Amino acid sequence: MDADHPPLPAHEDRALTTPTPLPFGLLLAVACLSAPPTAAEPDTARQAEVAGRGAQVMPFDLEKTRHIFTPTAEGGIQQVVVLDPQDRAQTEAIRQHLAAIAAGFRRGDFSGPLAIHGEGMPGLARLRQAQPGELDIAYREVADGGEIRYSSKTPAVVAAIHQYFEAQLADHGRHAMPGHPYHHP
Repeated sequence: MDADHPPLPAHEDRALTTPTPLPFGLLLAVACLSAPPTAAEPDTARQAEVAGRGAQVMPFDLEKTRHIFTPTAEGGIQQVVVLDPQDRAQTEAIRQHLAAIAAGFRRGDFSGPLAIHGEGMPGLARLRQAQPGELDIAYREVADGGEIRYSSKTPAVVAAIHQYFEAQLADHGRHAMPGHPYHHP
């Protein structure tokens, strides 16, 4: 070192050769911004495909109705209701469709959901394999539409119903919502 440049203290010398760590918050923000979408984020392309196929299978208008999926300890409750209680045509279309779907499910026919959601629909393969007496399906009318109750005493079937409901919620996006037990007597 010369007289014009005196030697640096030891800690300053290290500072010149050791990188300064970035604040944790900055690192976290950069990581989050560059991370790929998670499975929990909606797949709007899939939702659009499902809505398009649904229009071929379901006789009611998704824009005028809402799917409600409520898991229960023994299975779950699927409702479809109209957004406008005065829309009797949509209410009747929902009731006819759900009654037919429930009758098919009791026979082991899951072709409606397969046509809309595809073979890879979570939970659906196990529901299709349910043995007689392992899956109970009941339809009833509700004030603004209809509902299907799924129940089982077999834990694997109950788990499949819950998986099926979660996948339905993801696939139907804004046309569906999770239910709450107090909505269902």
